[in-house]
Amino acid sequence: MTKKEFFDRAAGCYFLDNAASAGVYCAENWKEDVSHILRVADEVCRQEFLFDLKWDMERTYEPVVFEKDIVWDYKPGDDPEFIFQFNRHRFFICLGQAYAITGDEKYAKTFVSQMTDWIEKQPLSKENRGTTWRTIEAGLRGEYWCKAICYFRDSESLTDKAVDQFYQCMVTHADYLIQEHSVLRRMSNWSVLEDHGLLMIGLILPQSERTKEYIKTALEHLTIEARLQIMPDGAQWEQSPMYHNEVFHCYLDTLLLCKRNQIIVPDEIVERVHRMAYANLSWIKPDHHQFMNGDSDNTDIRDLLTVAAYYFKDPVLKYVAFEKIDFESIWDLGIGAVEEYQKLPVKEPEETSKALTDSGNYYLRSDWSEQANLLHFHCGTVGAGHGHSDKLHIDLVVQGEDVLMDAGRYNYVPGPKRFEFKDPTAHNTILVDGKFFSICKDSWECSKLTAPVNQKHKFLGQYEYVQGGHLGYMDLENGVYVNRKVIHIKPDIYIIADEMYSGGEHTYEEFFHFNNQGQVTLTANSAVYKGKKTQTEFYFVTPGIETKLIDTRISRNYNQAEENKTISVTKANRGFTSFLTVIYGKKAGDTSPLTVTKLPVRSEFRDVIHPDSWAEALKLETKEKTYVAIICHQEVNTPTDQTEADGCMGYGNVLVFDKSVETQPGTVLMW
Repeated sequence: MTKKEFFDRAAGCYFLDNAASAGVYCAENWKEDVSHILRVADEVCRQEFLFDLKWDMERTYEPVVFEKDIVWDYKPGDDPEFIFQFNRHRFFICLGQAYAITGDEKYAKTFVSQMTDWIEKQPLSKENRGTTWRTIEAGLRGEYWCKAICYFRDSESLTDKAVDQFYQCMVTHADYLIQEHSVLRRMSNWSVLEDHGLLMIGLILPQSERTKEYIKTALEHLTIEARLQIMPDGAQWEQSPMYHNEVFHCYLDTLLLCKRNQIIVPDEIVERVHRMAYANLSWIKPDHHQFMNGDSDNTDIRDLLTVAAYYFKDPVLKYVAFEKIDFESIWDLGIGAVEEYQKLPVKEPEETSKALTDSGNYYLRSDWSEQANLLHFHCGTVGAGHGHSDKLHIDLVVQGEDVLMDAGRYNYVPGPKRFEFKDPTAHNTILVDGKFFSICKDSWECSKLTAPVNQKHKFLGQYEYVQGGHLGYMDLENGVYVNRKVIHIKPDIYIIADEMYSGGEHTYEEFFHFNNQGQVTLTANSAVYKGKKTQTEFYFVTPGIETKLIDTRISRNYNQAEENKTISVTKANRGFTSFLTVIYGKKAGDTSPLTVTKLPVRSEFRDVIHPDSWAEALKLETKEKTYVAIICHQEVNTPTDQTEADGCMGYGNVLVFDKSVETQPGTVLMW
């Protein structure tokens, strides 16, 4: 295979025709990204490897330096993930981008030298199938090598011999990926990454019956995988926004390249990828990042939404994407897309809040500004190994700033450090008797799983409501059904009502993990989080509770853990038990008070006071408004009865009254 034969095919069929023009665009518009890529490329030329790119799945913080020959299966410490991240060769793309930006031949020489060195030292063998030749790494190299080589098309360092070695190695990769394909991995992101790599190889190589079979096989597999993995609500079933977006990226590549090569993609893929984009739209935070749920890092997702907005010509997706094509996307879309994207109109989403009922994720959003409030509630399947024990977990953003957060993932090394971030204690949820409702067996499997019970949600303008429970403690002696109700009074008041139904005596504990970039102050029955943008107040209304501030950790990126503070609220009780928490999210420096008063709930028909185990009410008084919320834990109403608190009467299990509007009846959030 000569260089000319190879690039006669690749020039017209791959992502961009002119890498140099993309380099000029980036140098003019994305100087910080250019500086980062050049730093990485220079380090690679010196055989220094540090993984700190935005979408590196397993980041590192100390460079590994090879003074002499590169040892491709080198493993520092006890985490084999370095081997895997290292042998994906994402840094080859950095070398190519650096070459396109600068024209410096050293980047091309390094690419050829390291690529051919790897080919010679790492032939496929039985021994390295679990390290340098894991199928997921083979699939990722199918993308990264194929994209990278196109940047060096005009380089004198890329010889006919090097191109032929590349060609032969990619054929080996493709045959290996087909041979090793397993129906057992069809539910895993692995299979998508593998078949995406197979498609990339099939499309870049000169066409033959063999490469056409690569393309056909890859599309058949990707269709089945989309059907199995992407839920009707658009979420990838593994319950990790990060791996959702790894899969999303692969399918976006698939759509872009097939369109360029006039290959028909099944409508099933197109529709489901569009849904994946809208799942990202639902959970994008005001700071443009994904939530750190499951095995996820704190990553800006606008680059993926930019590509999706461009491909689908979708003004709503563009609203949450970059205003102009970003550094990451230009290399896949090409310079011709810049003007097309600029002409695409922008439309604000009609809905602020969204219920992703299939995956059990609910997003209560005040508005679409960067200063918005956003609460996420999770009550769904644990997903796969990348999911965590986070039933009933909540995240909270106030004034665009994280307040309550997931602890993150830290790393994948089996043992206490992994479990510290996967267990229920790492999430804003409830524990019974110190036991876990889901139990980790190792880094990826659980010895006990828990069935979620998704119930009702309502989004009624100013008032929003979501409820869900789980069966994780029904196996205890005197089992416990745990249920969480969330009321949002827009824009800034939240009521969290946790209900534990049991006939026995138990100790209950709920957790509130905070953003460690702010300060948390705890008194006996209240707390304040002070950040850069917000001062958020917490009121713990339940009698007989004990509150304490405990030391925990938070991980925003792989291999990175920071000290954090978490509030623990505990209570021991026999029979039904509830926790009531009111959260008031304000701007930093706002001194306006919220007065929270617990009220008795009366039966209007029978003229009796309901016990707290039946119904509870709260009066919430701000400077401008007074609200009364009634929360029924049991069925308390007779057919002609109404519940009453502080003069507010209504029929329903969850009601909210605005007392500043005398003629307005209560808003029924749940019958």
